[in-house]
Amino acid sequence: MNIHVGRVLVLGGAGLVGAQVVRQIARDLKPELIVIASRYQREVREALRDFHKEFPDISFEGCWGNVFVRKQFADKTRKEILESLSKSRVLFQDVFGDKSATYQQSQLVDIIRSFKPEIIVDSINTATAISYQDVYTTSLEVENILNQIQADDRSEQARPLEKVSIKKLEHLLVSQSIPQLIRHVQLLWEAMVEVGTRIYVKIGTTGTGGMGLNIPYTHSEDKPSANLMTKTAVAFAHTGLLFLMARTPGGPIVKEIKPGAMIGYRKIEYRAIRRDGKPAMIYESQMEPLGNTVDISFRTGYNQKGELMMVGVDTGENGFFTLGEFEAITSLYQMEFVTPEEIAQNVVLEIMGSNTGKDVIAAIDGAIMDPSYRAGYLRRPVLEEMKRLEKKTNSHSVALGQLGPPELSKLLYEAHLLKIRYKTLQNVLDAEPEAISRSLYNYVRRSEIRNVIVSVGIPILTPDGKQLIRGPFINIPEYRGEFVVQSTPEQIDRWAKKGWVDLRPKNFVIWQDRFRQMLRSTTAFLNEGSTAITLRSYLSDEINIGEVVGWIFNNDPQIKGYRIKAL
Repeated sequence: MNIHVGRVLVLGGAGLVGAQVVRQIARDLKPELIVIASRYQREVREALRDFHKEFPDISFEGCWGNVFVRKQFADKTRKEILESLSKSRVLFQDVFGDKSATYQQSQLVDIIRSFKPEIIVDSINTATAISYQDVYTTSLEVENILNQIQADDRSEQARPLEKVSIKKLEHLLVSQSIPQLIRHVQLLWEAMVEVGTRIYVKIGTTGTGGMGLNIPYTHSEDKPSANLMTKTAVAFAHTGLLFLMARTPGGPIVKEIKPGAMIGYRKIEYRAIRRDGKPAMIYESQMEPLGNTVDISFRTGYNQKGELMMVGVDTGENGFFTLGEFEAITSLYQMEFVTPEEIAQNVVLEIMGSNTGKDVIAAIDGAIMDPSYRAGYLRRPVLEEMKRLEKKTNSHSVALGQLGPPELSKLLYEAHLLKIRYKTLQNVLDAEPEAISRSLYNYVRRSEIRNVIVSVGIPILTPDGKQLIRGPFINIPEYRGEFVVQSTPEQIDRWAKKGWVDLRPKNFVIWQDRFRQMLRSTTAFLNEGSTAITLRSYLSDEINIGEVVGWIFNNDPQIKGYRIKAL
């Protein structure tokens, strides 16, 4: 179908998905102008350079800045805005104040007014941008401050606390997700109506990659974490608002494409890891006795042994995943993955009027994109290339915690240690749990992997359960307003299960039970064919760490972290 297209605006056009949307639009629609809007000037300029070379007959323009704030804040980080009480007050007014005043100052409105696009494709991960502002931690901190003020009974000590609480309370107010989302949709709608935009296509998210409340890829001890549930709530609240937008006369045709799998990938490489914009370091581990309390605050004074380097796959906005993490999240019945090219193709088909069955607004039940054959076909060479590069660099591509849950990293590292020492499931089953415990502990004490493990926030519990090998920070137990938490045998068991490499013999009794179940499933595959491929299937005697952890997530009755709708 040939349709004339003038101006197209791609929000997030320099990102992993947005860039593929730009390419698909340029190839299939050949518009007069494609405007690429993304967060940072550098990424926009790099994208423009590439697109000018690739499509010399199409005009491209770019703009940058945060589209969720006013123009004067567009180049600032959220932290910079919140550090200034006057700026955070302005941010509060933009969310809760007069909408017409906010409309005149909005960065998003300014972009739409400036370019007057006929078509807008929005590939920004709106749910992440709005929901991941840590309203829960801020709430706990405000509660702690208010409790202190109440305890001080308005004494001289309470006055500085009141000043701190004002700032924290302001942060809490402007971190609320739903008011921000509502204001964002209001501004977007009014701007599109004003300039006459004909089609708006949102590339949304399920928040959990197509998985449910049992998702094992989360951000805390809770499953799922409150932050992740907020992301999903915002994502589907967004869908609801888009549904209302689509039923409102006088505006554009509104569609939403909602991938229901991890989106990947951009490239495979061995690189230095960054955390909060700064290089992540390898720290020399320290031994300390495990007493009645565990201090989870970040500690200084640890010897740095250089930058943390790992082999991984760059999945764009999703993060940089190690071999173990990528293998686990893409294993059968886990999140699996879908490629940005498939998403872009569906976007363009919907723009052209084809019925893809993937428009959530038209048919929510049938719209979510499932894992694809193409992604499954590409999975093997991705894993093989990471393994090759891992061997070449003599490194351990196991886990960084980029997928969120400390439990995933803990299981990956435990499986990795078992693989190094025992190679196969049967060899683990042939050993006594006490012998496994001693063997892995001796290896950990001699190997540099000890420092890698603790440097990603995963402590190691010694076989006697009385000491932790740790780095300057640990992920479990979580920070909940206090850095020193009480330690009991029950708490230690829970923390060890959630996010500590546990070298106690009783943990390897659990591992042996898992491996015994896995081995039983391999013979069924040979005798029964494809009908034997179920949640309980594990098709090798070799310990493939990501596949092993994927099997655990599929089969552990306390986790139940599998997807129902799978290929």
